[in-house]
Amino acid sequence: MKNKIAFEWFERGKRDFETAELIFNHRGHYNEVIFLLHQAIEKYLKGYLVLHNWKLRKIHDIETLLVEAEKYNKSFVKFIDFGRKLTAFYYDDRYPPGPPSEVKKEEAGEMLNHAKEIINMITEGT
Repeated sequence: MKNKIAFEWFERGKRDFETAELIFNHRGHYNEVIFLLHQAIEKYLKGYLVLHNWKLRKIHDIETLLVEAEKYNKSFVKFIDFGRKLTAFYYDDRYPPGPPSEVKKEEAGEMLNHAKEIINMITEGT
């Protein structure tokens, strides 16, 4: 049962990631790319953690999820700063006060690459 739920998380994350790539490649709104990357990584990490008998929690903090994942694979530690940045963007962009964040193409591309690394690490290990 846990495998089924984990792979449902992965499938949902895959859709978010593919949509982020599509927007990025068509020179869309880069802040939306980052939002979708947050969603994708959150879902992939939750799926990964469920596979390791983690009790699902309703959180959106990528750094916290990476720290949890690091208990099962120390390689996740290299993404902690990325997770912190992704989570900060998520909250800054989605909640007032202030205007939505402006993200440059280069920054979105860099974050897209980090997200790919995490996704590959998870999918190759499951």
